[in-house]
Amino acid sequence: MQGSLGEKIGQGVFAEIHAWAPGQVVKLSKPGIPPSVLQHEARMTRAVFAAGGPAPEVLGEVTLDGRFGFVLPRFDGPTLHEATRTGAVTREQAGAILATLCLAVHETPPPPVALSLRQAMDARLQFAGNVLPERMIAGVFALIERLAPDDVLCHSDLHARNVIMTAQGPRLIDWLGAARAPAAYELAQCHVLMCELDPEHDVDPEGAPINSALQAEYARLASMAPAALTAAMQPYLPIVRVFLLLAGARLEVRSRLLQRVEAALGAKD
Repeated sequence: MQGSLGEKIGQGVFAEIHAWAPGQVVKLSKPGIPPSVLQHEARMTRAVFAAGGPAPEVLGEVTLDGRFGFVLPRFDGPTLHEATRTGAVTREQAGAILATLCLAVHETPPPPVALSLRQAMDARLQFAGNVLPERMIAGVFALIERLAPDDVLCHSDLHARNVIMTAQGPRLIDWLGAARAPAAYELAQCHVLMCELDPEHDVDPEGAPINSALQAEYARLASMAPAALTAAMQPYLPIVRVFLLLAGARLEVRSRLLQRVEAALGAKD
């Protein structure tokens, strides 16, 4: 695809974002990352976009020096996280924006390429290797089997840093982890991402009010009682925490996540 690798404008665990052509960026796998990782994300992003979901359009695919990448529209604007930090968006507004995007994802028909929750856990284990106790992994798989079957499309990484505030409205990016799971799993993941992963959480709990606003607005939009939503989320919290542990959670939060998973799984024994 015509274009050239320009300045790096962002990066994540698996990929870097570079300018590519006017109005375009390329998401390029980092050296050493298997092409299959971003190839799956490209397929997933394409499928959600084709299904009418809030994913960007994939404009093409490239391979540069053995690194796979795919081309996307360039969304100009701050992330929702940045807009909240500057005061351009209040925390309550940020929560409402996330809730609206969350519901839009859940109302999108899950494409066939979307992994089930169990398949997603299998894939994460294959990539991460044997980094958690066998008892914990077995307990999480047993929990997945006991819970409600997969029924909706979940983004699985829905937070303010993955939302870009463009002039045309908020845009949701990073669809690598999208999977078929109950909606309560997504809300549980939002809770953990915003309230348990920030090492400064005890000093500046910015995520907590955003998460509270997200849950309240999602419950309103979905015509659910807030208490019912909270109860539905609870069984999925240990599953979310295991996913994040396998993704390489920072040392300062790893022990807390491990303790909470052990406590939750122990209560199920």
